[in-house]
Amino acid sequence: MRELLSSFSGVKVGLPLLLSEGPEFLRDIAGIAGELGILRIADFKLADIGDVMGSSLELIKKLGYEVAIAHSFIGVRGGLDVLVGRARELGVSVALVVSMSHEGSREFYDSYFSKFLEVAGELRVWGVVAPATRLNLVRKARDTLGSSVKILAPGVGVQGAEYGAALCSGANYEIVGRSVVRSPNPIRAARAIAEEFEKKVRECLTNYV
Repeated sequence: MRELLSSFSGVKVGLPLLLSEGPEFLRDIAGIAGELGILRIADFKLADIGDVMGSSLELIKKLGYEVAIAHSFIGVRGGLDVLVGRARELGVSVALVVSMSHEGSREFYDSYFSKFLEVAGELRVWGVVAPATRLNLVRKARDTLGSSVKILAPGVGVQGAEYGAALCSGANYEIVGRSVVRSPNPIRAARAIAEEFEKKVRECLTNYV
């Protein structure tokens, strides 16, 4: 696990891993990630009333994670405002989903994309999740929110987004999951993907200059 995590700048865990392996396994991952000094993200996509999300956040903190991902659509009053306030008390950062990487996101989520960016700015959250599969949304998120807000971009690899393209469009992190964990050799796959990232970013910097 340590060798695999060392290939990345962060680790993101979600409900499938929690349900299959249990909280202690997630705690162990967070411990290793903390020792390596990489980002620890709990991607449970919180979406409830503020009190329930606040309680979940306390448990996320106990597991050793420093960023929690929540949905934007639940609204601010009694929801996201409570979550963000509790997060600040606990020293945990919040990243709001403002769009998703699958096609169905266009049906409902993306209709409110600008509003969700507005909410993220008003609440001064640590970051947002915007899809690498639609780079125009990554660029809009960066233009709207400025440089201080982190952008996490999922959809890289299996869902078709090119490695490094979201980084070149303004994202801080690209999320790679199945391309690594479903590989016969995850460590080799992780190293190869890291090389692809570096190559693409070098190309972008060269073109920019």
